[in-house]
Amino acid sequence: MYRPREDGGYDIAIIRTHEGRWQLPKGWVEDGEPHDRAALREVREEAGVDGEVVGPIDTIDYWFNANYDPEPARVHKYVHFFLLRYTGGSTDDHDDEVTEARWVEIGEAERLLAFKEERRMVSMAQEALERAGG
Repeated sequence: MYRPREDGGYDIAIIRTHEGRWQLPKGWVEDGEPHDRAALREVREEAGVDGEVVGPIDTIDYWFNANYDPEPARVHKYVHFFLLRYTGGSTDDHDDEVTEARWVEIGEAERLLAFKEERRMVSMAQEALERAGG
């Protein structure tokens, strides 16, 4: 999720997890839910803000150990990232899945994000915004 700045730059909405990591909002696709609608829903839930889809950025995949059930499981997750333009809401309205949500300047977001692939997504978003003029 991005919003234009008065200085011509852009802010990005990021979240802090309970593990203390800064990340981009993301989550799980519900049954029958299109990926772009899932992206809008997850950003609304985790960052408290609403937006509209500008277009896809890229898809990444990774493995992680999930401890959601009594037995830990190895999960292969695919994350579809979209460029989303801010239309309303407040980062103060995030859910309890995260400890904090905030707007940060796009370059600062790249420095704060915990994961290399998420930093790459922000870089790709910035390139797209610069090409399109926001």
